[in-house]
Amino acid sequence: KRATGKDLVNYDEILYEGYAPHGVALLVETATDNPTRTVANVRMHFTKGGGALGTSGSVAFGFNRMGEFKVKNNGQNLEELELELIDYGLEEIGEDSEGNIIIRTAYNEFGNMSKALEERKIEVISAELTRIPTTTVELSEDQANEVLKMVDNLEQDDDVQKVYHNLK
Repeated sequence: KRATGKDLVNYDEILYEGYAPHGVALLVETATDNPTRTVANVRMHFTKGGGALGTSGSVAFGFNRMGEFKVKNNGQNLEELELELIDYGLEEIGEDSEGNIIIRTAYNEFGNMSKALEERKIEVISAELTRIPTTTVELSEDQANEVLKMVDNLEQDDDVQKVYHNLK
């Protein structure tokens, strides 16, 4: 019976949008087998956190969907690497606080960049599709902590996969 799929569970990916306190935009990616439960939980976290769940499209326009690669910096010249990778969809390149190189591509160029890095034998630490805010909001420490507490509560939910925000 198991082989016929009697116990097969179907998961839906749903994106919820809304605002945390102080006007911080939030995108909440979920994967759920019960959308009714998930929307209730997400709404509860928004309400308890002092935010408001929005309608589809109310926040997503403020984020760019991009591919992001974190690669090991083995003394590469960033300018040379940039010129090499620009034909494979490179949009942004920089370094993080640990000295690793961060490469961002358009969403639809993720595969091309992955292949280009592999061909050049560049060690990839992580690769993911992410959402980057087009504008950011700067808040006082107390206000930022309020928002981050709400984000943390959302991330603790079993159905929530990732929470994106535009807090600086």
